[in-house]
Amino acid sequence: MRSLPIMLLSLVLAAGCCTTGSREAAKAPPEIVAVRASGPVHVDGTLGEPSWSSAPAYPLSLSDDAPAEGKTLTEGGTVKFLWNDQYFYMGVDFTDSDVVAEGETDELLHCSLGDLAELFLWPDDQTWYWEMYVTPRNKQTTYFFPSGGRILPSSYAGESHLTVAAQVDGTLNNWTDRDRKWTAEMAVPVKQLTAHGEKWGPGSHWRILVGRYNYSRYLFTTELSMMPRLSKTSFHLRREYGRLLFRDSASPPPNTK
Repeated sequence: MRSLPIMLLSLVLAAGCCTTGSREAAKAPPEIVAVRASGPVHVDGTLGEPSWSSAPAYPLSLSDDAPAEGKTLTEGGTVKFLWNDQYFYMGVDFTDSDVVAEGETDELLHCSLGDLAELFLWPDDQTWYWEMYVTPRNKQTTYFFPSGGRILPSSYAGESHLTVAAQVDGTLNNWTDRDRKWTAEMAVPVKQLTAHGEKWGPGSHWRILVGRYNYSRYLFTTELSMMPRLSKTSFHLRREYGRLLFRDSASPPPNTK
């Protein structure tokens, strides 16, 4: 079992990477569409397959309470989703002036080590959910939480079965220059997501959130953004996650107004 120093875990909980939040707002969750991949998806970090062009691009934003605190989004980005019977795919495209990822191996607490895209998936008729990482250094981590009320060190001791890849437009871990962006892809095995009897595909009930950690020399402080927008910057507010809709590529997009 991988262990975490208690002080480090406490700091991460306070920062939002793994905070559960004691109160969740009652706003209606948005619908987030994942398009069925029309062919194989080669996970190389480029989002180059034709299927990606048919998937809606969802922009990142700050939480609802950010304007009251004088915050505006400095570096934005978009996320897309594909699915088939074997994998769920996330693709990200993030503007980034200073791409940094100091974690050198998988299964680390990468949100404290540099830039990061986090994918949260929750079967909302169950208590458990997943938090999965991809970094611009092609590293990954998977956390499994039996529930929001049972986030303990054992949740951080799992093994990843993800496939991830990233591409950096600039130079990684060089604070003296200016970078442009990084892109990444993540493939999550469906058999991992359905190991406890969860259903998958059209008619199933899944909720989704993407969180971003952006570290940069050119930012006054670390910028945390998300999709969909939450009421506050606490990535474990699961009742505010989007509702994941599985759509065949030939079907029209749903009316989300």
